[in-house]
Amino acid sequence: MNGKIEEALSAGDIYVALQPIVNFERRDVFGHEALARCKSPLFKDPRALINEALASACMGQLGRALRAMAVRSCPGTSLFLNLHPAEFDEGWLVRPDDAIFFHEETIYLEITESVPLSHYEHCHGVLREIRGRGISLAVDDLGAGYSNLKYIADLSPEVVKLDRELIANLRSHTRLHKLVTAIVGLCDALGAKVVAEGIETIEEMWAVIDTGAHYGQGYLFARPTFPAPMVDWMVLDMRRK
Repeated sequence: MNGKIEEALSAGDIYVALQPIVNFERRDVFGHEALARCKSPLFKDPRALINEALASACMGQLGRALRAMAVRSCPGTSLFLNLHPAEFDEGWLVRPDDAIFFHEETIYLEITESVPLSHYEHCHGVLREIRGRGISLAVDDLGAGYSNLKYIADLSPEVVKLDRELIANLRSHTRLHKLVTAIVGLCDALGAKVVAEGIETIEEMWAVIDTGAHYGQGYLFARPTFPAPMVDWMVLDMRRK
């Protein structure tokens, strides 16, 4: 383990913040995404922490530590955990004592759609192994920059998360709304539920609901905090003008 990262972990300066994902139909919390956070003076932000882990080839160990924190922090709810592609090369993910295999609710490992997976066949082998043990897969950031829809067909994820770029200023009866509706329909046909990320306004929420998306996530409902924040359910009771 990198010395600076180990120091920050030992000091409790690396932790996870939790952001709820809401179920529009049931009006309850479907799960929480666990996001890496760092308050150590050694790293100015979480991105610097990740870059340090990548540079020192210990992303797998850091990911394992973050997964353990998330499982301890949020028992009794489904968890969405970000998985960096570099973790496929380090072997930690498939260890039988990883915390994800002891969580009582569903674990969704998020693989970002905007970062191409290297060693494709090897990655598939790792995914087959962990999914065979009950872990689910979510494709993250669909719509961020170049989008490869074949990625969804190849990986067969249980969940697809639409990037904020598709949701920002979304309004019904627009060309963008037609596009998002078509993407939701495609994902649904491929057996994947859809989470719309980055919802910040009531107008965006209702436009997202109109597309048929199953779940929503964003500052409108709650910001990422630790411990897990309460959802402001009043926003789901606000009707369109």
